[in-house]
Parts: sequence; structure tokens; C-alpha cells
Amino acid sequence: MSLNINLDKILIIDFGSQFTQLIVRRVRELGVFSELVSHKKIRNFHIKESVKGIILSGGPLNVYELNDRLFDKKILTLGIPILGICFGHQILSKFNGGRVKQSKHREFGLARIFKKNESLLTKNFFNKKINKVWMSHSDQVYRLPKKFKVIASSKNSKYAIIENTNKKFFGVQFHPEVTHTDNGFKIISNFTFRICKIKKNWSLKDQKIQLINQIRSQVGSNKVICALSGGVDSSVVAQLLNKAIGKKLYCIFVNTGLLRKYEENQVIKTFKQRLKMNLIYVNAEREFIRNLKNVSDPEKKRKIIGNLFIKIFEKYSKKIKDVKYLAQGTLYPDLIESRSVTGSQTSKIKSHHNVGGLPKRMKLKLVEPLKFLFKDEVRKLGLELDLNKEIIQRHPFPGPGLAIRMPGVITKEKINILKEADFYFIEALKKHNIYHKIWQAYAALLPVKTVGVMGDNRTYEYLCLLRAITSEDGMTADFYEFKKPFIQEISNKIVNSIKGINRVVYDITSKPPSTIELE
Repeated sequence: MSLNINLDKILIIDFGSQFTQLIVRRVRELGVFSELVSHKKIRNFHIKESVKGIILSGGPLNVYELNDRLFDKKILTLGIPILGICFGHQILSKFNGGRVKQSKHREFGLARIFKKNESLLTKNFFNKKINKVWMSHSDQVYRLPKKFKVIASSKNSKYAIIENTNKKFFGVQFHPEVTHTDNGFKIISNFTFRICKIKKNWSLKDQKIQLINQIRSQVGSNKVICALSGGVDSSVVAQLLNKAIGKKLYCIFVNTGLLRKYEENQVIKTFKQRLKMNLIYVNAEREFIRNLKNVSDPEKKRKIIGNLFIKIFEKYSKKIKDVKYLAQGTLYPDLIESRSVTGSQTSKIKSHHNVGGLPKRMKLKLVEPLKFLFKDEVRKLGLELDLNKEIIQRHPFPGPGLAIRMPGVITKEKINILKEADFYFIEALKKHNIYHKIWQAYAALLPVKTVGVMGDNRTYEYLCLLRAITSEDGMTADFYEFKKPFIQEISNKIVNSIKGINRVVYDITSKPPSTIELE
């Protein structure tokens, strides 16, 4: 299952930057298809005529240590316009005869660049000849390649923007793809439309029709099973297959006991009653809690939950005769974070619940219609598929569920306490009309008890942590700044309504350095 590879596209070559996905998304937001490939795999990647432009991403490598094994110089001879970003900017300089060395003054964070010359790349980009941009480098170009021109400089980067119009090579030392850069989208837009001359060709409405046709072509008259959780990804996959193959789809919904409050009822009501899908409901709450008894290590939790889920899913899938395919809600970021698509330099932080969970003994072929889409694109696709907004606009929820929002040992009592706290928090966000301003919000129960006073009585109860972050794709995130009255209101509600919690704290850590989830 793949997207339409015949579309004119921008190819992004990934050197391991944490922002690479943003480049892909920025191009798609312009209405142009973009595709990501690792620099390690580019030698075996056939660059077709449909590739109208190439963007070289940033990355943690040192360009002066780069060799032919790590970078295929043939890319520079294809006659295709190339935009180098940060590390990619340094690559263009080095392999065109320039020099790159370690900078005396590293630049991380906001910097000011000054316009030197006009360029198609910077059309409508500069604001009064000065722009704030987001830098992230310790190396810099210190000798310009021949026939290149300086377009802009910063205090510490003389060659902040450079170009060679004959070769259609353009380099920027900063990151135009992040929102911190003023008018950064103009750099991406100018490269895409003015330099590569691509016309808009990408919309989720068109992709809906294409994906439905691809599913029908791949599956034929065979049966497909799908693990349905009620989250955005699995819901969109299920509805996409429902539109494509109808009653040949069988959804299995396993209640792990680690879902949010009322979640199992919502899933059954939506998919079995309203959408009339073949839905098999399995209540395995006791089994999961029993297997997690006395387990506190987060990776062990994930593995126990993942393995048990597969075991139960496999048991019930065998009851459906002659199944040939398994549908999964794998997204582009799932593959990238698990290092299974691009082979990038980006380090693996923790195991991912969406990738690689299929037991070989099941001998089923995969249907992964969303694997080249980002979360925001999946939401738009869901609306095109007539799923209701309550499902589509839900915050992300991890596969292991509440287990990774409960550091330490899991008990039924703690699960019940956490479900209530999370429910009050989310309901308060909706009540105050701020739920949709937040990428993800949740309550967590910390393995810490503190002393409190309620009335004349001393309490010794759990500490509840609230987390709410703003983000565009979950790769980077910042905490949401609540107004004091809201924080006071929800804190009082949780402490006064839930026996077992006597203290509430708010997490103000961004990603990086932290992750969105606690475990």
C-alpha cells in the first residue's frame, strides 16, 4: 500500500534531523506531494522524472567527515533543483568546492539574518531586510563555493543563505520549516513553486478515492481483520476499509482495562451500532491487570501489554475463517520514530506500540493505508470519510493506554483513580473551549504519596500530574499556558472529587528534552 508515486513531488533526503518530518509536512501543506527517503538508502532509490525538486535535511553528522558512502554525489548531477537546509546547506557547499569547519560561535535558537541580495528563494520572505530565524548548528560554511552568491548573513554565519542559479542549488543555514523562523514557509513555498515549478496536486479528498481503490485492488475478495481501539488512527483505517470492502472487514476491539473512562461504550456505539461494522468485543481487563501485577519497568509494561494484546487478538482472529490480511493504523511518524522506513541517524527513544507487532506465525499480509500520512492528514481524511468530529478531533492516546501514565506498579485501584482524574481534566478542557487548542492532554498518577489536610483530618494520598502540550506533529512540543483560574478549578475538582488524590501538579517541560508521555 503506497501513495500515488506518479505525482510530481519534492523528495526530501533525511540526514537525521528532528525536524525532517516538518519539511515533508510543509510541502504537503502547500498542496504538493512530498516523500521522505534516508540518505543511507538513496543509492538504491530510483529518482524518477516525477521528482521535480530535492531538499537535503539537517542532521547530527559533521559534514567535513562525510564521505561518498554517506552521500551519493550523483544527486548533484541530475539537473534537479536542490535546497539544502542546515546540514544540507553545508553539504551543498562542501561538494561544490566550498569549505566547512567547526564554528567559533555555535548558534542554537533564534538568530537575526540580514538581506544582502535578491533571490527567487527569498521572494516575500524578508521583513524590513531583517528576519528572525531558528538556527541549530555548530559547523558553518567559511569559504563559499565558486559561482555561488550570498543572499543573507547573520552575525555568526556569513553565508546564512546562498545560491547558484545556474545549477539551481540553494542553501540556508537555518531551519525554515519550524514556526520559530519568521515567514519560513515562504522559503519552502518559493522553492516548490517558483524554482521547481510544481503545480498543486495533493489533497486528502483525492487521496481518499485513491486509497479506497488501492485497498480494493490489494485485498480483492479476501477478508481483512483490524485491531480497533477507538483512537483516530484505527478509526480512520476501519472506516476506510469499511468504505472499500464493507462486510469483508472484521474489527476486533480488545478492552485492556487501560482505556479512558467510558471509552469501550463509545467504540461499540459508534462502530457496531452506528456504522454497522462487524465488531468483535473482547473484555480482557482482568487478564491484563493480572499479567501486569508487580511490574514497574516501563519497557516491560509495554512488552507485556503488546504481547498479550497480540495473543488475544490472534485467538479471536482465528475464529474468523480464511482471513488473508491484517489492517494496521501505522502512520509516517510511527515508521520514522521506529527507524523502520528511513534508516535515519535519529536515535530510538523507546519501543513503539504501532510497529512490528505482527507475529510471523499469523502469516497475514499487511494493509497499511495510512503509512505515508501524518496525524493532521489522517484527521482530514477521517472527515472526508464521514467520521464524526468527536472521534476525529480526539487527542492522541498511546497503545499501552493508562499503563504508561501510571509510573510504578499498576493496580485496579490506581487505574480507577486515574480514569476519574483524566475524565475530569478532559471534561474541563471541553467546558472551557480549550480542548481543541491543545495537541494532547492527560492526567497521570505518580507513584508518590504526600501528606495533606482535608477538614480536620490528615491524608496521605497520591500525587496527580496534569500534562497539556501544544504541537504540530508530536515530534516537538511545548506546554500549554493555562490561566490561573482554570488550574485552580481543575485542581480543586480533582482533589475534592476523587478519594486517593490530595495534590495536583502541572508539567511545564517541553519536548525535547522530555517526551510527551511519562513512560
